[in-house]
Amino acid sequence: MITTIEIMKQAKAAAPSLAVIDENKKNEAIETMAQELLAAKEEILKANEIDVENSRGVISDVMIDRLTLTSQRIEDMAKGMRDVAKLPDPVGKVLREHTLPNGLVVQKTSVPLGVIAIIYESRPNVTSDAAVLALKSGNACILRGGKEAFHSADAIVKALQKGLEKAGLSRDLVQLVQDTTRQSANELMNGVGYIDLLIPRGGKGLIQSCVDNAKVPCIQTGTGICHIYVDESADLEKAINIVENAKTSRPSVCNAAEVCLVHEAVAEEFTKLMQKRLVEDRKAKGQTPVTFRDDEFSTEFLDYIMAVKTVKSVQEAVEHIAKFSTGHSEAIITENKENAEYFVKMVDSAAVYVNASTRFTDGGEFGLGCEMGISTQKLHARGPMGLEELTSYKYIVYGNGQVR
Repeated sequence: MITTIEIMKQAKAAAPSLAVIDENKKNEAIETMAQELLAAKEEILKANEIDVENSRGVISDVMIDRLTLTSQRIEDMAKGMRDVAKLPDPVGKVLREHTLPNGLVVQKTSVPLGVIAIIYESRPNVTSDAAVLALKSGNACILRGGKEAFHSADAIVKALQKGLEKAGLSRDLVQLVQDTTRQSANELMNGVGYIDLLIPRGGKGLIQSCVDNAKVPCIQTGTGICHIYVDESADLEKAINIVENAKTSRPSVCNAAEVCLVHEAVAEEFTKLMQKRLVEDRKAKGQTPVTFRDDEFSTEFLDYIMAVKTVKSVQEAVEHIAKFSTGHSEAIITENKENAEYFVKMVDSAAVYVNASTRFTDGGEFGLGCEMGISTQKLHARGPMGLEELTSYKYIVYGNGQVR
């Protein structure tokens, strides 16, 4: 079994080869990788069956859904890769240019980061998302998935590496860590000189461990205690549709709503709507009903559970969000323009919505093709991390013999 250290060395050696590849060559490689992914569909599905079977009774049903691949989900993965290929190349863009009085031309130019490592859990589709975003932005990629999804990720990476080789590129540009113990995660966190950026994508424990222990630059991605505030002026039919979507369309993901704040003026009517739509109607359809809590506001449930609280004003709603939010996504449902503007200005999260579901916080939904993760910090990247967030910049200075 290849060691994590060897993988880091190979990625570091392979990364510079992308510096001399133009956009067309990268796009051709992505298309070949997408074709190989689809060609390996049966092998990937068989590998995924092993992961799902091994995880039954170990993780929750909603997390099983997160782990499960279908033929359609694999086709969606390939589509996501092709969508990224259609986006403008972020590398080599002149971000700013000016000429100094001495004649020097200074250009601030976007460049790849180098080697990006991502530690993630459960979701096999992250494998192809991360690989294609890294390649298009000129970076080598080291993937370290969770043990529950290892067979799936391994089958996906083998298909992507086959595509890279067919396109004439090094297979070392996309690699999967073979060791799924904590040791390999620690080695990536300490990969100084090899890893240019580490992105943890998973539960609170994983993210906090990386933030606390990483010696390499680390992006803090979000656990999502996402809030929806139903204002006194809200269109309640609009509000219940949004709350239903944000809570039940896929409760196991980080942009699902976990807390609903309701203005006291509409609380009685709206809680009746929630009881009917999210409990009674779902039971009648044979779906899992939502359980409501009024005593737990600091938990990312990732399940059919929602905390509900009555507030007296938009100001109180904002104060509650400031206390409990993880800085991911928050929404206000209102027909009052002043309240909407106050909410947008005062809520300090990566994505703030007016009259829309928090479920849109996603690279694909934002037009970024797909995402490397959702950053909840403020330095370098915030919100869905697409191609531009996977680049840095350097200053290129053109002269004609100037000396200082």
